[in-house]
Amino acid sequence: MSRISKLIKEKCLNGIEYKKIGDIGKTFTGLSGKSKIDFEKGNARYITYLNIYNNPSANLECDDYVSVHTSEKQNVIKYGDILVAGSSENLEDSGMISVVTSVPKEDIYLNSFCFGLRLHEEYLQKYNPQFLKHLFRDINFRKDILNCSFGVTRFNLNKQKFLNIKIPIPPIEVQDEIVKILNKFDELEAELEAELEARKSQYELYRGKLFNLNGKSFETYKLEDLFDTKNGFTPSKSNNSFWTKGTVPWFRMEDIRKNGRILNDAIQHVTKEATKGNLFPANSIIVSTSATIGEHALITVPFLSNQRFTCMMLKNNFKNIISMKYIYYYCFILDEYCRNNVQQGNFNSVNANTFKNFEFKIPTLEEQERIVNILDKFDKLINDISEGLPAEIELRRKQYEYYRNKLLSFEEVTNE
Repeated sequence: MSRISKLIKEKCLNGIEYKKIGDIGKTFTGLSGKSKIDFEKGNARYITYLNIYNNPSANLECDDYVSVHTSEKQNVIKYGDILVAGSSENLEDSGMISVVTSVPKEDIYLNSFCFGLRLHEEYLQKYNPQFLKHLFRDINFRKDILNCSFGVTRFNLNKQKFLNIKIPIPPIEVQDEIVKILNKFDELEAELEAELEARKSQYELYRGKLFNLNGKSFETYKLEDLFDTKNGFTPSKSNNSFWTKGTVPWFRMEDIRKNGRILNDAIQHVTKEATKGNLFPANSIIVSTSATIGEHALITVPFLSNQRFTCMMLKNNFKNIISMKYIYYYCFILDEYCRNNVQQGNFNSVNANTFKNFEFKIPTLEEQERIVNILDKFDKLINDISEGLPAEIELRRKQYEYYRNKLLSFEEVTNE
């Protein structure tokens, strides 16, 4: 019998106590009512819902600033706070949670798409924040969260339903043992991620040198010279006929996260009627220019995307002299350009004119194909999920999820 099983048997003969989330703490809101100038001349850091999506432990080294007034100081984030993304563009991301597992070194706040839960002193003593970090990513808890979410083009968390979800309070000794086990998986994954990042940095450095085209002849074009651009959109979710037995791929950020950057199908589909004649052509590039900014993909089939993406469609007079695979690789530079040219606000975006003024260096078609062949080899080494470091990271992640779900399944206390 494991040490955890022994501890539970010794201390919880009748099971583990459960409490509603609303009973263990009090909610506080994110910052609201901010204008553009508040984000341009900020005096304090703030966390966005994107920080929460990507970090089970709250990322307190965020680089976004907002102007905060004295009356808002009560909402500063503290150790042990539970940070909730109350709104998201994808159902899968709805209600994602980060836990503040270290003492903030400075004042940090939440933005308006988020809210926090501050534990009552009694429960701050009963919970290890590291335990909560793992608990709130558990598959069973995520199912409960999704049952509290609603929306059409954007998904919101019903706060009252969220506060009624019950979570376990195992003895602190049990929590500490679970944390030791699950944190080892985190540490190993972090080591592998660091090694992969080092390889990616080498790859990006080499890719940058290739696109400098030193000693090669090339022409420079603005993005608007080469491409027609158009934003994607979300067909009405209230019209079930648009979403039933659809054959047109409808791309979201989730497709890139799950399936990579060169895509021939989407997770979700819509009917041709839903596109309203706005079907995007095959071999176009989509670039995220709002919400999660600076991600792109090459789509090899006719398609539609949601409104977070701008679609780049190559103009006819360039189709015989430009390789879209060359453009695909060049768009990693465009991604960085977008991230460096964000209009800050409650909902970040890239200015359309700024986007269209980005410049591409276009050498001969022969040189484009030479560069593509080199980068294809590097890309396989870095990104192929079936071999190398990415496969090892994916394996460790699956092991972590297996043990997390197993360790966080408790029998609720009985009155017998």
